[in-house]
Order: sequence, then C-alpha cells, then structure tokens
Amino acid sequence: MLRVILSGGGSAGHVNPALAISEIIRKNRPDVEFLYVGTPGGMEHRLAEEAGFNYASMKVAGFQRRLSLKNIGRNIRAASYLLAAGSRANKIIKDFRPDLVIGTGGYVCGPIVRCAAKKGIKTAIHEQNAFPGLTTKLLAPDVDRIMLTVGKAADRLEEPLRNKCTVTGLPVREGFAEHKITKEEAKRELGLDDSVCILSTGGSLGARAINNAALELMDWYIKENVKVNHIHSFGKNNREEFEKGLAERGIVLAEHPNFIVREYIDNMSVCMAAADLIISRCGMGALTEIEAEGKASILIPSPYLAENHQYYNGLVLQSAGAAVLYEQKDITPGLIAETVAGLMRDPSALSEMSAHASEQFINDTPERIWAVLEGLLSEK
Repeated sequence: MLRVILSGGGSAGHVNPALAISEIIRKNRPDVEFLYVGTPGGMEHRLAEEAGFNYASMKVAGFQRRLSLKNIGRNIRAASYLLAAGSRANKIIKDFRPDLVIGTGGYVCGPIVRCAAKKGIKTAIHEQNAFPGLTTKLLAPDVDRIMLTVGKAADRLEEPLRNKCTVTGLPVREGFAEHKITKEEAKRELGLDDSVCILSTGGSLGARAINNAALELMDWYIKENVKVNHIHSFGKNNREEFEKGLAERGIVLAEHPNFIVREYIDNMSVCMAAADLIISRCGMGALTEIEAEGKASILIPSPYLAENHQYYNGLVLQSAGAAVLYEQKDITPGLIAETVAGLMRDPSALSEMSAHASEQFINDTPERIWAVLEGLLSEK
C-alpha cells in the first residue's frame, strides 16, 4: 500500500493541482491511500472532502506585510499557529506514516512538507506560477524534487536548487486537450452562428476590469453593427454592478442571442473550443487551458496578488507571440475594443497567435509528473 499526503490551500489554484496529481498517482498505483492536509475552514477542506479524501486539519495563516493595528493582531495569531504547527505536523505524519508528501502551495503545506523532509520522507512540491511563491522558495532547499509549470520559474530560484527542478506543466481539467470538440461543434452546441466568437472571463469571482471590457465591447458591437458572438462570465461578486452597466448602455441581453452572459461558466471547455479570442486574467490554470485549446488571448493580470505573479504568467504567453498583455493600470477607455477590432480585421494574426499558444502546451504532463514521483519512490 502506497501512502501519500497531499497539501495545498488558500485558493483553488493550489488545491486543484493537488487533486489532479492524486488522479495521476491513482492511475499508476491503484493501491494508494491519500490524506489531505489543509486548514480547518479553507476551501481545500470542502474540495478535498467532495473528492473523497480523508482530511487532517492544521491551523496556519500568512503574515501580513503592511503594518497596522489589525495586521499586528493577525501576525500575532499567525505566529501562534506557526508555533503549534510543528507538533501538529509531526503527529499527522506519525499517525499516517506516509511514503511521500506533496505540496502544491499556500501557507498550509509548509509545515507538513518541511516536517516530512526532516524525517527523511520523500517530498515534492509543485509550483504553478512563472514567479515562484513564498512557500515554494522557503521549501525548495528542503524538498527532494520541485515540479514546475513553466521553465521560467527555475530562473527565479537559487542556482543550486535548479538541479531539483523538472518542468512538468500543469494538469488541466477533463475536457481539455483530450476528447476535444471542434470549434464548429462547440458553436452549434452553444447555439451560436459561425461569426467570430469572443470569450471573456474573470474567473469564478469575476474581475471588474474584464467586466468593463465586456461591456465596452458589447456596446461597440451594437453601435457599429459588428457581427460577433460573445460569451462572458461576470463572476459571483459582480452581478449587480454588471447589470447596472448593461442598463446604463441600454443593452438588453434578450435582444442579442449572440451574447451569452452568465455568472459562472460551467462548460468552460466547450466555450473555449468555440472561441477565436479569449480575454482573461492570468492564473496559470486558465493560461494552461488557453494553451491546451490553442487560442489567441488578451490578458489582463490581476494587480492585487503577491509579487504581481500573474503578470509574469502572462508574460510567458506574450513573449511567445500567443497573447496581448495589458497591465490593468495601463488600460484606457476604448483600448480593448480597439485591440479586438484590430485582431478581427486580421484573421491571420489570430491564427498565428493561436498556433503559438498551442506550442506552449505541454501535452504529456501526467507522464512527466508520474516520472518524477516514481523516481522518488524508487529511491526509498
């Protein structure tokens, strides 16, 4: 029986890779038993239990860099959690007796991965972003292997640590890369015509900059009589604001069957397959899916995340000629519409960008990840 601890939390971007890695392991070692380690109230608790994992909780919190009375209190609490985390990690490992411990980011995976490494248990971490996060930087000296989504991430680690690195790519959701449908099939399934299709999304919570871009584009299509399909998700936090924006522009969605507007897109692989151009944030999960589908994109990284890491994610695609990258602070009224108009007038540019996106996709990620983990297990 192979026993594996998985740990990652704080965002779906850390949890989903852990769940995907578990499926890769299970496919190759059906005799595996997993334990997921996360915070008591984090989204990883819900997602791991929905996936059928046994779960062990550990209280961990990040330290706030900005000084304020509230943040001083938060840092005192984080320090108390950190002091207790070592003994909690030790108990979890003693009780479960893992053969392998894998971290996929977020503060919670730090104590359990470090504790395992100190005990001589095989350890690996997976870094999703082109700019490695703090947890990866802190754990890198202790772990046996570092799996990377993009090679650029290794350049931002100290040179001796790069020997531990393997570029594996990021596992994508079911429906991407394998069993893909054609653009024509996807448009028929969505009830769209054969016009150019734009997809814009700010993720499950939404992004104001991308919502504003979608509103600007829809206004332009109508005023200039531009024949186009547009799919947009405005996100959980933005319904009222987006609907107000529609009303201010006199846009009645029922009058435009070629506009598909939802709070959340639950058939993303179909919508991406239908798209000729995608407007998106730069989470590495979204970018990997854009690569898997081979789509041109306009990327607007979130400026609110640690070390502006989404910018560096997007820079990988822009440098490859697969995307147009705009920092949010540089977006002026009309810029996105102007960019979309230019690309629509030049189908060859869209095709070239799409081809470059496909070139960036690593299509054997499961095999690469298993090769790293199998190699570790053979060293036991």
